[in-house]
Amino acid sequence: MKNFRYIFCIVLFITFCVEAYTQKGKSTIYYTIEVSANDTMYNFILPEVVVFSPLKFKNNKERLEYTKLIRDVKKALPYAKAVSASITESYEMMMTLKTDKERQKFLEDVQSFMMETYKPKMKKMTRNQGKILVKLIDRETNSSSYDIVKSLLGGFKAGLYNTFAQLFGNNLKTRYDPDGKDQMIERIVIEIEQGNL
Repeated sequence: MKNFRYIFCIVLFITFCVEAYTQKGKSTIYYTIEVSANDTMYNFILPEVVVFSPLKFKNNKERLEYTKLIRDVKKALPYAKAVSASITESYEMMMTLKTDKERQKFLEDVQSFMMETYKPKMKKMTRNQGKILVKLIDRETNSSSYDIVKSLLGGFKAGLYNTFAQLFGNNLKTRYDPDGKDQMIERIVIEIEQGNL
């Protein structure tokens, strides 16, 4: 009976620790418990954690730029993830449709839904947030924003949208470079996903 209480307390403690960690970090930890004759084995599958060295800023201007970049990434990342989820869902749905007419109708519905949902929100973004959004959409979907617009609206409209974006200093054909010029954005995204920012 004493061993049972001991094991029960340990399991309860681990469960609370796991719950507290998953709520803070928004990660899932899977675990199993194996009990044999006189031994208990706890097996944990922990999520990958990336640890970065602390940033060192030369001056307050650099610190302020980093703070603004965090703000802009936090604003753009949920939209990039939502667009990615919508595209994946749309692609899976298109695979179930049998005729080209059904696919065309579905694409028109997706187009109008995405315009109604995202256009008003994106109009409120700053120029820098728009640039980051284009890069994060590429990160999440592995396709440039231009290619996505082209598949939904066709090449002519994609060209028009890209020309319009270029008037405001953006380019829908921009690719995400996590190991190069977008290294700081990648760091911020990972820290957000791990629940550190």
